[in-house]
Amino acid sequence: MPPATQIRPTEPAVRQVLEDFDPLAVQKEAAMFYGLFLRGHAPEELRRDILIPKEIFDKWLSHPHYDGAFRENVKRVYSFRRQVLAVFEELVDRERDKARLH
Repeated sequence: MPPATQIRPTEPAVRQVLEDFDPLAVQKEAAMFYGLFLRGHAPEELRRDILIPKEIFDKWLSHPHYDGAFRENVKRVYSFRRQVLAVFEELVDRERDKARLH
């Protein structure tokens, strides 16, 4: 019987990076919120849902019980959500411009 395959220590980290890497993730997330906008949800409410308030972000970063890995994840999520908001804003602006032309 062949020996069981051993997982090298770097494999879980590499696997996590590959799972996290989706070049369209920002666009997919923004599209979901844009779909809600098209169904009548107020853009102001959707913006609040997308963006993590700066006070919460700062609290997460400064809390003494959160480790470095958690803080790095918070920074990644915060950056991701800001990108989602930028794409969402562009989609909403285009929709409004399109409505003005018709």
